[in-house]
Amino acid sequence: MPLLDHFHGSLSEQRHWQSFLAAWCCYLADDLNRLLPERYFAEEYPHAGVVIEMDVSTFEKSTRSAGTEGRSTATFPPQVWTPPAATFTIPAVFADDFEVRVFSTEGGSALVAAIELVSPRNKDRVEARRAFAIKCASYLHQGISLIVVDIVTTRRANLHAEIMELLNLTQTPHFPPDATLYAVAYQPLRRKGREEIDLWPVPLAIDATLPILPLALTPELYMPVDLEATYMDARRRRRLA
Repeated sequence: MPLLDHFHGSLSEQRHWQSFLAAWCCYLADDLNRLLPERYFAEEYPHAGVVIEMDVSTFEKSTRSAGTEGRSTATFPPQVWTPPAATFTIPAVFADDFEVRVFSTEGGSALVAAIELVSPRNKDRVEARRAFAIKCASYLHQGISLIVVDIVTTRRANLHAEIMELLNLTQTPHFPPDATLYAVAYQPLRRKGREEIDLWPVPLAIDATLPILPLALTPELYMPVDLEATYMDARRRRRLA
């Protein structure tokens, strides 16, 4: 069952890619929980941007209503304390997260690995691409293994290249120049006194099958992440022929 283009044509008009990526996260987590040793577990974390927006007009109306003696009822409950207006307001990026996290329960609950499914929002602006790359590089700097899967066809930016730039590895070729869809597994580890990151980069293509990639839990323990099987499960359950 080959990779479909979920972002162009009739498929993108009939089905929501957000739902599919969320479903894929679930099946990835389910498949890992079937294979993981007893002291590990996987959970999906799908989150599409920030959906809470301050309604300024409603807030101002409720504030005026609360200050009118006996003529109306306040929309919001009384506030114990109201802070002063913010000194500064700065631009921000609230990125999508379609993520699977793997935890070890040994000595508590510690994050040891993550799988990131790239969304169009992760690639649409310089700030968003930078934020995604910083998140991934932060995982690697903490010794957390990582897999990044990019099947987004509406943006050509390469987030793996952004991660490599943050790690000062821009001169290392990992993909053919024309590879815009890809999956990469990263394993940070210490080897003979050196801190290194092993890479397993695989170019992807529409109408081609997806690979199996290694997800490292420790320097000696790896889990096979079957992107093709979990993608097929998500397609079947979402009735995508």
